[in-house]
Amino acid sequence: MMDIIEPEVDYSAGLYELDAKKCIEDIISRGKTPIITGGTGLYYRVLLENYALPKVEPDCEFRNIAKLEETPELYEKLKKLDPVSAAKIDSNDKKKIIRALEVIHITGRPMSEVQGQKEAEFDVEWIGMNFPRPELYERINKRVDLMFENGIIEETKELLRRHGRIPNIIYTIGYQEVIGYLDGELTLEEAKEKLKQNTRNYAKRQLTWFRKNEKIKWNHYPEKMKK
Repeated sequence: MMDIIEPEVDYSAGLYELDAKKCIEDIISRGKTPIITGGTGLYYRVLLENYALPKVEPDCEFRNIAKLEETPELYEKLKKLDPVSAAKIDSNDKKKIIRALEVIHITGRPMSEVQGQKEAEFDVEWIGMNFPRPELYERINKRVDLMFENGIIEETKELLRRHGRIPNIIYTIGYQEVIGYLDGELTLEEAKEKLKQNTRNYAKRQLTWFRKNEKIKWNHYPEKMKK
């Protein structure tokens, strides 16, 4: 499921669940074992656990109006209307904040009340990989250096040329820092350092999310995976 949609598409955990299930069923039908990997905890919950998203169709007009507001203002609205959901959403994640407000707008009920449960569909073995904090940060820093060596500046220019300054580009970690450099707001070194810091912060949020899952076996791999 790499490179499956265009940047203009507002992809969601619900759409991911549908697409990922098709992939899983295809892999199983060929006698293979699917390995689901990535970084967004909510997507794992929807696909592999008993977590059910609210079945609420998007309201494009509401979203377009909300996108014009600043993220801190939207987050303050969500804190007043649904403090439970606000506590679970990063205060800078504009897309998720707008979705939570959209659910309230359409249903008249907080997202935290509309969400439900379902039967888990798959037998899952949870395996997590982590490193000591200094090593993790060093790996992140090296990854960012490689991104620049491998052409992220040229890639960002091409995406902007083809798609314009749409939210799914300008608010994405990696592209947003490069855009700051292209706009002259950051030097190249400042853009690199900002991307490293933003990635480290994201990694901390990932760990916080996944550590809540008591089923995860950290740094423990089956023998067949070690070979």
